[in-house]
Amino acid sequence: MKSFLFWTIALAITVGAAMYQRTTGPTYPERVTTVIEGTEYPVSLKRSQTNTRPAMIKLELPAGISGKLYYKKFRVNEDWTAVPMVHDGTSLAGELPSQPAAGKLEYYIVLASPSGGETVIAREQPVVIRFKGNVPAIVMIPHILIMFFAMLLSNLAGLTAAAGRPLQRRYGQWALWLLLAGGMILGPVVQKYAFGDLWTGIPFGWDLTDNKTLIAVVAWIVAVIMNRKHDRPGYTIAAAIILLLVYSIPHSLFGSELDYASGTVIQG
Repeated sequence: MKSFLFWTIALAITVGAAMYQRTTGPTYPERVTTVIEGTEYPVSLKRSQTNTRPAMIKLELPAGISGKLYYKKFRVNEDWTAVPMVHDGTSLAGELPSQPAAGKLEYYIVLASPSGGETVIAREQPVVIRFKGNVPAIVMIPHILIMFFAMLLSNLAGLTAAAGRPLQRRYGQWALWLLLAGGMILGPVVQKYAFGDLWTGIPFGWDLTDNKTLIAVVAWIVAVIMNRKHDRPGYTIAAAIILLLVYSIPHSLFGSELDYASGTVIQG
């Protein structure tokens, strides 16, 4: 029964961390509420797009509402370009042109109601959308699954270590191997497909996603080494906490960004 309880708690923590990752960070849609003629409408503003096609910005709004989409390159001193948005009966949509991998655009929207009133979305703080190369599912799906199970085993190891159970050593070893496979092998492959570089963390750059993965891996290497001959649960607990803290940092924060002036990819 205790083993089942440990697995249940570890799974709950892992799912909670995964859900947090799905709702935070600069790549997930920004959700705002706009008011048109006294009625509130929730809208979702896209902030990530594969660069094999333009980014369709779609708002679910009633027929009769028109609008224009204004955009320009991020961190570039240029005029805003206006794109008419088209209503298909259920939603109002406009396209942003595709950019090179790691290229970013910033945009805002101006809506016009049937009575002629104007509503502006995000003009004061434009939404930033980043474009990325296509990552094949055969790479992305294993990366996501392995990282999920690495987190699960890490949490399980931490819980069993806190309870003084010797299985913490085995769970810790499994967590490390999964973290190495998902974070240090498949992670760079994902990065290569998406932004053209295998590794942009230390010592080559300051990409936060790469660096936080490196910190978690080092913590777990230390924990596994210190537990090789004797149970030292404190190291396991510390490594599990560090990985959990790493997961609490929004994904892709300070990630790869195209410098339009030099044509090189830097860390934002």
